[in-house]
Amino acid sequence: MTLKNFPITRPSFDSAERQEVDEALSSGWVTQGPKTAKFEQLFAERHQVPHAIATNSCTSALHLCTLSLGLGPGDEVIVPAFTWVTSAYCVEYVGAKVAFADIKLDTFNLDPVALEAAITPSTRAIIVVHLFGQSAEMDPILAIAKRHGLYVIEDAACAVGTEYDSVPVGGLGDFGCFSFHPRKVITTGEGGMVTTHDNELAATVNAQRNHGTRGIAGPPSTPPKPYEMGRWEELGFNFRMSDLQGAVGIAQMAKLEALLNERLIFAQRYNTLLMDAPGLVIPTTPTKCGHTYQSYVVRVSDGGRQRRNDVMEAVAERGVQTRPGTHAVHRLGFFANKGIEPEDFPHSCEAEDCSITLPLYPGMTDAEQDQVVDALLHAI
Repeated sequence: MTLKNFPITRPSFDSAERQEVDEALSSGWVTQGPKTAKFEQLFAERHQVPHAIATNSCTSALHLCTLSLGLGPGDEVIVPAFTWVTSAYCVEYVGAKVAFADIKLDTFNLDPVALEAAITPSTRAIIVVHLFGQSAEMDPILAIAKRHGLYVIEDAACAVGTEYDSVPVGGLGDFGCFSFHPRKVITTGEGGMVTTHDNELAATVNAQRNHGTRGIAGPPSTPPKPYEMGRWEELGFNFRMSDLQGAVGIAQMAKLEALLNERLIFAQRYNTLLMDAPGLVIPTTPTKCGHTYQSYVVRVSDGGRQRRNDVMEAVAERGVQTRPGTHAVHRLGFFANKGIEPEDFPHSCEAEDCSITLPLYPGMTDAEQDQVVDALLHAI
C-alpha cells in the first residue's frame, strides 16, 4: 500500500516535553531563564565544552560568532560552496567577504586542499560545515588554520552529537554552532546553540545575544536593589532562546543517545539495501569522521540534474517525499550577482544537482524503509 505524505523526518515528542513546558508555564517565567540554563548545561556536558549559549536560531548563533571574532569589512572568510545559505550569510551580516572553497564529492564536506588554495592575505577565518551530520576532516583543516593564523567556526547545525576522532564537534574550533530546527536530530521548534572553550568569547556572545548587556553597573548588591540595571556599552541583539524552547530542549536531550543510535541503525540498513543500486552513490565516511545522519543523502551518479529530478518525481509518485541535499551557495542570486561564476566549484555544483535526501525519522519501521528503497530502485 502506498503511503501518502511520507515524510523526510518528524520530531520525537511525548509527555516528557509536555511536562517540561507545563512547568515553565506554571512558573510564569517563559523568557530566557532557568529552563534555558539547564538546557545549556546539559548540552555543554554532552559536547565536552565549558560554555554552551542558547540562541533563537543557528543563524543567530553564526552571526554572533562572526561578530564576536571582530570580523568586518576587508576580511575574508572561507565557506564551503555546498552548504545551507546561512553558513555564508553570517559573513555578509558583518560586512566581511565570503570566499568559497569546493567540497569533496564523496563526503559533501570541505576539501582541505581547496581550502588552503582559497586563502589570501585577507583571510581571517574558516567556517567548516559538518554537513548532514558527518564531521568534516578536522585534523588537516585545523592544521591549515593554525599555519595561517585563522579562526575556525564549526557550523554544526546538522551535527548534534557527532564526533571527530571520538571528540564531539563544536569544541574543536574557536566556536561551534548548532541548530534545533525540526529537521534536526533534536528540536526546540527553532533555536540554536553556540559552544566554545574560550571564556572571553563566551562572555561576548552571552552579552551580544542579550542586547549587549554585561550585568549591572558597579558591584552588585545582595539582595539586588530594585533600581539596579545593566551596563549598555556595546551594540547587541535580542537573540535569546525562550524558556519554553529550553524546556523542550531538556526533554529532547534525555532522548539524544537513543535518537542517535536509532538513526545509525536506519542509515546502516539503507547502506545495506542500496549498496548495489545501479547509478546511485551512498554516503562515505572517512576515518575519524563520525556521522549521525541528520540526513541520509545519496547521489545519482549520471545524468545530472534532469536525471536526479526525474528520479525524485518518480519516487514522489509512490508517496515518498525527498529533497535535494542543499545549495551550491555560490549559484544563488545573492552571490551570483557578485560576479561569481555558476560553473565555479564543480563538486559543489554536482552535489546540488545530483543529491537526494531520503526519509529518516524516529520510529521509522523496516516496512516504511523498505517502501522508500523500493520506490527509489524503481525510479533509478
